[in-house]
Amino acid sequence: MKRSVFVEFALFALIPLSEAGCWQGLLKQGATHCQDGADKTWHPVGSSWINSRCDQCDCGSTSVTCCYGLPGVVKFADDCTVEYNYDTCTYKVFKKIDPTIECPHAAVLK
Repeated sequence: MKRSVFVEFALFALIPLSEAGCWQGLLKQGATHCQDGADKTWHPVGSSWINSRCDQCDCGSTSVTCCYGLPGVVKFADDCTVEYNYDTCTYKVFKKIDPTIECPHAAVLK
């Protein structure tokens, strides 16, 4: 495929959306694919995917949009810790001394 058909999509040229947890990159006219900024993988127009950072992405006819899939700020007690699993796009908050004991927490998307 010719480069001119693809996305003019650079990490530094991302256009933020009004929703703080999402970002958007514009496609060149006639583009048939979008490039994921995190994984550098290509996806056809009309497709959706979850990348290796657990971002939910959509490739539209004029732009690619991605939104954070995991919370960026998690509030919990000092004797607890958070562990992110990027294979399953989940997280767990538990006691530092005993990972089998879950901790109450508040999560905020980025």
